[in-house]
Amino acid sequence: MTRLITCSLLTAFVCSCVWAEDGKEKTFLSVADAGTDYLLQGEYSGMLETDGDNMKFGLQVIALGDHKFDAVCYPGGLPGDGWEGEKKFKASGETVDGMTKLTADGVGHAIIVRGSAQIFSEKDREVGTLNKVERKSPTLGAKPPAGAVVLFDGSTAEHFERGEITMGNLLAANCESKEKFGDHSMHLEFRTPFKPHARGQARGNSGVYLQGRYECQVLDSFGLEGRNNECGGIYSIAEPAVNACFPPLTWQTYDIDFTAARYEDGKKVVNARTTIRHNGITIHDDLELPHGTPGKLPEAEGPGLLYLQGHGNPVVYRNIWFVRK
Repeated sequence: MTRLITCSLLTAFVCSCVWAEDGKEKTFLSVADAGTDYLLQGEYSGMLETDGDNMKFGLQVIALGDHKFDAVCYPGGLPGDGWEGEKKFKASGETVDGMTKLTADGVGHAIIVRGSAQIFSEKDREVGTLNKVERKSPTLGAKPPAGAVVLFDGSTAEHFERGEITMGNLLAANCESKEKFGDHSMHLEFRTPFKPHARGQARGNSGVYLQGRYECQVLDSFGLEGRNNECGGIYSIAEPAVNACFPPLTWQTYDIDFTAARYEDGKKVVNARTTIRHNGITIHDDLELPHGTPGKLPEAEGPGLLYLQGHGNPVVYRNIWFVRK
C-alpha cells in the first residue's frame, strides 16, 4: 500500500451512548442539548504507521443530522496544526445499531471508542490511534490593552444600534457599532449554533463587516473547503489560506489588522488592506481589498462602523474591542 493510500484511512465509530431522535431543522445553542451526534463530531489527532514510518494525521468529523456524518482526514495533522494544504481524504457514513461507520471506499476505516479512533488499513491491519482533541484559540479571552475602545464586554449593548444581549451576557448578531473607525486592530469572539440538518449558508450564517464595507464571513464551515463565502473568507474577494474553523458551539476568535482605503479629491487612490487571524492562524496576510463587499455599506471615504450581520441565525459575539492606529 502506498504512503498516500495508507494516509487516507477513515472511519467507523462506536459509541455506547443512547441515541436520541433529533427533529428536522433543529438549532442547538448549547453542548448539553446538542445530542450524541455532536459528541462524536469534532477533531482527532495522532500518529499512524505508514509504510513502516510514523506520520501525524488529523481527522475532522462533521455531524449532518439523523446520525449521518462526513469526515475529512489530513496527512500531516489538522488544519493549522501540520496539514500543508494539499492532500486530504473524505469519507461518509451513518450510525447503525450503535456503530457509527464512515468509510473511504478502497482505503480503510476506523473505530472510535470513548474519544479515540482506532485506525485500520484496507486489509484490516491496525495502524494507530487518533485521540479526540478540543483546540482553543490562543487569543481566546484576550484583554483589551490600554487605550482600547471596548465595544462589548458582556455588561451592556449600548455601544451598538439594535444591540441586544442574549443568553445572559452575549451579543446577538444583526447590530452595528455607534462608533466609527479608520485604521485599527480589532479582537472579537464568536460562536455559531449547531444546525446538523442545515447546509451551506444556512448553517450559522453571519459576518463581520469592517467599516461596514468589507465582510469577513462567519459560518459553521467546520470541515468544509474554505471558500470565500465560508468562514474566514472575504466574500467575493479571497478564500482563507486555511479553513481554521472549529466545530459549532465552540468559541472562536478573529484578530484583525485593518488599514483603510485612501482617497484624494473624492477618488480612491489606495485600496484597503487587512491581516486576519482566525483562531490564532493567519488566514489573510496583508490582503488587498480592491472593492467593497455586498450586504451593508458601499465602499467610501472616511471612517466606518462595525457591522455584525444577521441572517436569522443565532450567532453570538463577545469580547469585542478596537485599538485605533
